[in-house]
Amino acid sequence: MTHPMDDSQNPFDQDKLHEECGVFGIYGHDDAAAHVALGLHALQHRGQEASGIVSHDSNVFFSHRALGLVGDNFNSPEIMNKLKGHIAIGHNRYSTTGDTLLRNVQPLFGDFSFGGLAIAHNGNLTNAMKLRRQLIDIGCLFQSTSDTEVIIHLIALSKQNSVEDRLIDALSRVEGAYSLVVLANDRLIGVRDPYGVRPLVMGKLGDSIIFASETCALDIVGAQYIRDLEAGEIVIVEPTGIRSLKPFKHTSKRFCIFEYVYFSRPDSQSEGQNVYQVRQRIGAELSREAPVDADLVVPVPDSGIPGALGYAKESGIPFELGIIRNHYVGRTFIEPSDHVRNLGVKLKHNGNRAMLEGKRVILVDDSIVRGTTSKKIVNMVREAGAIEIHMRIASPPTTHSCFYGVDTPTRDQLLAARYNVKEMAKLIGVDSLAFISLDGMYRAVSGQSRNNDAPQFCDACFSGDYPIALTDAGNTMNGSQKDAISDVVDV
Repeated sequence: MTHPMDDSQNPFDQDKLHEECGVFGIYGHDDAAAHVALGLHALQHRGQEASGIVSHDSNVFFSHRALGLVGDNFNSPEIMNKLKGHIAIGHNRYSTTGDTLLRNVQPLFGDFSFGGLAIAHNGNLTNAMKLRRQLIDIGCLFQSTSDTEVIIHLIALSKQNSVEDRLIDALSRVEGAYSLVVLANDRLIGVRDPYGVRPLVMGKLGDSIIFASETCALDIVGAQYIRDLEAGEIVIVEPTGIRSLKPFKHTSKRFCIFEYVYFSRPDSQSEGQNVYQVRQRIGAELSREAPVDADLVVPVPDSGIPGALGYAKESGIPFELGIIRNHYVGRTFIEPSDHVRNLGVKLKHNGNRAMLEGKRVILVDDSIVRGTTSKKIVNMVREAGAIEIHMRIASPPTTHSCFYGVDTPTRDQLLAARYNVKEMAKLIGVDSLAFISLDGMYRAVSGQSRNNDAPQFCDACFSGDYPIALTDAGNTMNGSQKDAISDVVDV
């Protein structure tokens, strides 16, 4: 679900694809909730709309969920002391399904015949609307508009006996991308969908076991990285030890390649590779594919920096910080005049005139989505005195929407879906524009070109090749179905 951006958000980040959430869970630590809060801090880039933690102690579940950032929600001893127990899970939210309401904030909790269960989900179910209609028709009462709640109801309806068998039964009915951390009584469960689209790693802190969306969340608590969960794997951590199950039909892995381009933090290890180094390799490949005679290579901060470094090193053209980012800006004031409001962009970024004036500049960014931000960047660099601007993009043209847990505009809003590269260059206002090829990106990430018969990654936003069925895509709800998702606002 696409959301309008408010003035609290960085204008240079508004025109990006946004990951929908981050998850973190820990088993066997006296300060479980505190460690989850730290892990969520490290994963804040994966979701800024809301955060929540659920802990477990002596058959009692404790929960705190709130809209806003982790540091605003889990910053007092009073809150943290209430989150008792040696097991806890947490979630950062950036919604792609469901409105920004407290009832949609995860982890979601359900009380079952076997006891309580809390679940945090990174991804998106592509048949959630169809399943929701079926569940409502048989009498299920939904408390949120999140697709994750579908899993809760499917677990409740399962005729299986054990928690893991009920979970497997429920997941056998869903389609889409998901990485889950589940807290059920005295156990912690990590799950990755059969295609492995979304990331999930396992770590160890002393005798404690951790699941997290990225390794940077392990680093912040001093944990050791063990491994990535495999596609289609369920790992159960319980008092008797650790079990691994692979109950789903084997499929070819399709990890989201955009994790390397933008989503993951540069200091994370993703599928065995350092994200920062991969981004540098993408920049180097881009330089080989789209060279241009210029004086400077300038990154669009901050996500364009590794790619620009790779481009500069490969091309031999000097790297300079031609755009300076102010990291100490909060909510931008809202002025009545559009002219004054637009000046607010310079509160957060400014062209470095001493570097740019009279220069031929190569601007490197990770992607172009709508193109609105690119226009602002180009205008800023021109105003700072650049005589030529050549834009190089460290990913292929984004031509298709993502349905697997990424907030993406509809195709009619994607610049590359409506215009060719030459037309895009004219609209953005650059002297030249080039994107890395799909094969080039694959070579930089994996060392080999794309296998068109069996692609190694999910690259649907670039290719339109969707590996998982889009059952709900294009469906709209009629009046009675809308009534089933009532407009209740949490206050």
